[in-house]
Amino acid sequence: MSPKNVIFKKVCKDKSVGVYMGKRDFVDRVDSVEPLDGVILIDPEALQGRKVFVTLSCTFRYGRDDMDVMGIAFRRELYLATRQVYPPLQDREKGIHTRVQAKLLRKLGNNSYPFFFEFPDNLPCSVALQPAPSDVGKQCAVEFEIKAFSAESQDAKVRKRSTVKLMLRKVQYAPEGEGIAPSVETTRDFVMSDKPLHVKASLDKEVYYHGEPIKVHVSVTNNSSKNIKNIILSVDQIANVVLYSNDSYAKCVDIEDSGDSVSPGATLQKVYTMLPLLANNRERRGIALDGKLKHEDTNLASSSIVKDGVLKEVLGIMVSYRVMVKLIVGGMMGSSEVGLEVPFKLMHAKPDAGKTANVLMFTAAVHICTKVKPDHYIDNIISV
Repeated sequence: MSPKNVIFKKVCKDKSVGVYMGKRDFVDRVDSVEPLDGVILIDPEALQGRKVFVTLSCTFRYGRDDMDVMGIAFRRELYLATRQVYPPLQDREKGIHTRVQAKLLRKLGNNSYPFFFEFPDNLPCSVALQPAPSDVGKQCAVEFEIKAFSAESQDAKVRKRSTVKLMLRKVQYAPEGEGIAPSVETTRDFVMSDKPLHVKASLDKEVYYHGEPIKVHVSVTNNSSKNIKNIILSVDQIANVVLYSNDSYAKCVDIEDSGDSVSPGATLQKVYTMLPLLANNRERRGIALDGKLKHEDTNLASSSIVKDGVLKEVLGIMVSYRVMVKLIVGGMMGSSEVGLEVPFKLMHAKPDAGKTANVLMFTAAVHICTKVKPDHYIDNIISV
C-alpha cells in the first residue's frame, strides 16, 4: 500500500502543470468507492494562455504494446472523465472537498487549484499479470491514471512536454464480519474394494490477509484396500480475463509435497500450513498482482468482490483462490488421484479507523517554510 502521511508530486517537463495528491490508493467498499481529490499547481508564464485539464481514466490492456495488432494486443478505455481546472469554472473555495486540498492550497499559493472525481461503482480494481523478466512494454492489466495537461482546448492536440501522468490504484479491503469457514469432503469407491476412501479438508476461516499463514485441516479415513502414497497441497490463483477473451489462468502460488502416506484401514488427521507470497513467485509470468505503482512493491492480487447487479464481463480480470488437496492413490494398474478444492479469499486487512483518520488529516505531514525553494514547499513529498 502507499506510504502514510506523504504528498505525491509530479510536474510536466515544461513546468506548466504539476499534480499534488495525498494518496494513490483508493478503497472500493463494493457499494461505494473513496473519491479522488488533489491540487493542480500551474505556472501562468509557462502556460502562455493555454487552459489546464485533468482526466481520470480506467484502461484495460490485453497484450503488450509491442505485440502484433492482429487481434493479439488489445486496449479498451473503460472509463474517462475530464475536468477543466484552469481557468476555473467555479469559485475556488467551492472546489475544496477535503482537508488535504485545503492545506495544499494554503501552502502552494494562488496558482494552485483543486480537482475532484468520484469513481463509478462498476469499475474493476487494479490488477496486472506479472510479465516475464525478459518482457518489455506494458503487460495485461487494469490501470487507473490521473493525467493533467495544458492545451488550447480539451480536444486540441496535447503536447507531451505539457502533460503529466500519475498512476493510481483501486483496491479492496476484506469485508467486515466473518463468513462461513469453508469445508469440503468427498468419498471415493474403488473397484475390488468393499469399503470407500473418505477425505475432508477445511480451513479456519473464509478470508485470509496477505502474508497470513493458511492452516489446512486434512482428515483421511482409508477404509479401502488402496494405499495412499502421498498427499500434495497447493494454493492456486485463478485469474479470469472476462472482458476480452474469457481466458482463465490457474497458477500455483504455493505448494506442499508432504510425503505423507495412509495405508489401508488407517486414518490421518493433520494440519498443513500454506503461505502464498509474491516473494516466492517473482519470476513467474502470468501471476496476477494488485496494480503496481512506480517505486513501490505490491503483492499477489486480492480476491475480487463484485457488487450485485454489475456485469462481470466488463470487469477486466477477476481473481479467486483455492486450496487444492490431492491424494495419490497407488494401484496395480498405476496411480490415480483423489482431489478436493477448498475456496477462500485473500485480501488486505481493513486499516484501523484511527489510522485512517490520521491519514486524511496528516496534520504533521504538511509544513511550510517561506525561505525554501518552490519545489520544497511541503515536507514528506514523494516525486513520482
